[in-house]
Amino acid sequence: MGGVDKGLVELHGKPMIEHVLRALQPQVSRVIINANRNRDQYAAYGVEVVADILGDYQGPLAGIASGMHAANTTYVLTTPCDSPLISHDLAERLYAALLREDAEVSVAHDGNRMQPVFALLRRDLLPSLLEYLESGERKIDRWFDKHRLALAYFEDRHDMFINVNNADERAALEAKLAGVSA
Repeated sequence: MGGVDKGLVELHGKPMIEHVLRALQPQVSRVIINANRNRDQYAAYGVEVVADILGDYQGPLAGIASGMHAANTTYVLTTPCDSPLISHDLAERLYAALLREDAEVSVAHDGNRMQPVFALLRRDLLPSLLEYLESGERKIDRWFDKHRLALAYFEDRHDMFINVNNADERAALEAKLAGVSA
């Protein structure tokens, strides 16, 4: 995205983070944004903003660990900021799968593959995650394999997993939201 923080890239007249917040806030008791830059801009949305608790940007798992560290709830729901079409029932469906499977982690599945950053995790897994990261590992799927995992199927919500990584993807999603063929 040309060095622009993806959560602040405009989509349909608003930064993507606003789309994400609008979808998540009715589903959870508290929102925490993990950001290592533009923290003041994110804080302007009235939510807590935390930087990675581990140095040398270590990827999505470090962000998840930072959110888990800042949270005070039994479970932590994670989503990316560059997938702005989050379903209104994401938390409910992840939680139902977690309970049904007596799992520690519940992950969204689009019908074809797991979508690992759309997850509900027990916060008490933080020591396990920190140990995993300190060992040099970064693959989210491998860390999930160490825990009881449930899959929550979202074959009916494929749009939720549309990820905006470049100007062409942004334009295509903008056109989709406007009801125009890209």
